[in-house]
Amino acid sequence: MANIINFLSLEASDNFLLFWLKEILIAVAIFALFWVSSLLIRLFLTKWAPRLTSFTSTDLDDRILQRITPPVCLLVVLAGLYYAVKSLPFPEKTHVAAAGTVFILNIIVLTNISWRVIDEVLSWYGNRLAERHGVGVDRQVIPPLEKLITIFLIGIALMITLKHFNYDILSVVTALGIGSLAIGMAAKDTLANMISGFTLMVDRPFRIGDRIKLASGQWGDVSDIGLRTTKIKTVDNTVLIIPNSELCNTTLINLAFPDPRGKGRVNVGVGYESNVEQVKNILIEVALAVPEVLPEPAPDAYFISFGDSALDMSLFFWVEDYTRIFAVTDMINEQIIKRFRQEGINIPYPMRTVLLEKEQ
Repeated sequence: MANIINFLSLEASDNFLLFWLKEILIAVAIFALFWVSSLLIRLFLTKWAPRLTSFTSTDLDDRILQRITPPVCLLVVLAGLYYAVKSLPFPEKTHVAAAGTVFILNIIVLTNISWRVIDEVLSWYGNRLAERHGVGVDRQVIPPLEKLITIFLIGIALMITLKHFNYDILSVVTALGIGSLAIGMAAKDTLANMISGFTLMVDRPFRIGDRIKLASGQWGDVSDIGLRTTKIKTVDNTVLIIPNSELCNTTLINLAFPDPRGKGRVNVGVGYESNVEQVKNILIEVALAVPEVLPEPAPDAYFISFGDSALDMSLFFWVEDYTRIFAVTDMINEQIIKRFRQEGINIPYPMRTVLLEKEQ
């Protein structure tokens, strides 16, 4: 009887060992399959994918491939480990703990891959901002954007992990929504200026160094574009600080677009006895004699209107750099008054004729 019991015990032990050996072999096979897949993926990402990305005009895709290749291969290996552990007939608690640990590792690696891709895109976009708006703009825009995206990725990873372990994420999402609403209401002006700052960066109505004129009549050179405000340096060496939300909702003139050329205007009144054609010719000759006035487009002179005491004339001219309009206007004015005196052309003072009637 004892021999029979021993035999049955040995047979059960052998069956148990065979069962576990079979399950372990299946798990090892699953892991080996994913491991070989990771090697093939690495080979594709390092050998074949760069040949495809070489046809593009930017190196962004090459940099992304270089950054994500190691974590992508690791993700495949960890995915194989997850399914291998999940295939083993562990007790429920042990199975949940082991598979859950590997799942968390997979989420961490997947989040890291997403962050690497976004980091390369932001770095590329920051370089473009620096080229378009000048050095310093990228350091103002990219770091806050990186922090916001990091918080977003961590929040998504946390919700996926909680969902996997059957936790109710509705309360978490509700709390985050209420908190975001409270923060948004408390800092709505700041958020509006920050969003407007991003809009100015993307839409690019002006760049650092451009001269702009506001609807209020104030004008100057853009010295800084921040997240909350934009600073404009006026000609009297003062700084005008304007909230970005106001700049996004107002009409302005960019004197530096579409090119740095600028158009100047000189208004002058001559006596009614003057020869209009002669005055127009003198104005054009004076403008062309100034070296900084462009011959093309050529200067033009016009008889604008009949004034109270003079014939109103206007001279229009172009200069290569809009910042030189005032200096060139000064030179043209000096030459105009000099030529008018030489030609005997009168610039009259305002005159009024008053008639007095004597009472009878």
